[in-house]
Amino acid sequence: MNGIVYKSTGSWYVVKGSNNEFYKARLKGKFKMDGFTSTNPVSVGDEVEFETEDELEKSVMIVAIFPRKNYVNRISPANRRQHHIIASNLSQSLLIATLREPRTSQGFLDRFLVTCEAFHIPAIIVFNKSDLYQEKEMLLFEERKAMYEKIGYHVLLTSVSEKSGMGTLNEILHEKVTLLSGHSGVGKSSLINYILKGANIKTQEVSGWSGKGLHTTTFAEMFDLPDGGKIIDTPGMREFAVADMTKQELSHYFPEMRVLISSCQFNNCLHINEPGCAVKNAVAKGVIHEDRYISYYNILESIEAVGY
Repeated sequence: MNGIVYKSTGSWYVVKGSNNEFYKARLKGKFKMDGFTSTNPVSVGDEVEFETEDELEKSVMIVAIFPRKNYVNRISPANRRQHHIIASNLSQSLLIATLREPRTSQGFLDRFLVTCEAFHIPAIIVFNKSDLYQEKEMLLFEERKAMYEKIGYHVLLTSVSEKSGMGTLNEILHEKVTLLSGHSGVGKSSLINYILKGANIKTQEVSGWSGKGLHTTTFAEMFDLPDGGKIIDTPGMREFAVADMTKQELSHYFPEMRVLISSCQFNNCLHINEPGCAVKNAVAKGVIHEDRYISYYNILESIEAVGY
């Protein structure tokens, strides 16, 4: 039977079969030796083929993984020489941020957006907890909104307690497979509870099984939306480091830089000290926002530090 991976603990999985039943699954050993460079050979969202091991226990073995149409990854927090696939086969990603309690740094936002650009996954930025914002935060939101919308990103302001922006959010999620990410404390759980409308989440049927002694909070989990579509919840991330990217590639994942690269004097321009750089010229003229260029520079340095 074929199915989709809904949950992972690193060595065991929850798979929803084509019959809409949930199964506890393990991975056939050989997959762990087939040249995977990620810390997790199977990720949430993967389409897989599996065989029954124990019908009574509803346990199965994953025997094949179908090619991914896309995925989002980051440098593994446990091993900076490996990457960790967060989720696969996505329609879009939703980055939940806050400007107060806690404040999400622009660096975090831009690293996530760069990763989505690299894998051609449309990204939406949601500034949550708007009920806490004072005049200072609202001014900053308007600045950030203008900056990101100018380069093509959809930006939304939400508050669960005031039910502000929630109708638009439901429309964005409808019939899509959406990855939800953000720092701890940005209100992601409250948003998810609202989105799921108190629905009985089927994956809870197997939540008591396995995972003992494992760091299950480092893995994602998929939920079916009541009105169609799926969301993939990810644990709150303290940091987000880009993976599998070279210094030369980075500017291609900044939309406002990508359109100018061919105008640089040198085709291998890194937009730092090179003469005739169209990107630096655009920054000087205010065409490219200075804060975005600072993010670019900081990410470039981090790539050098990791050694890509």
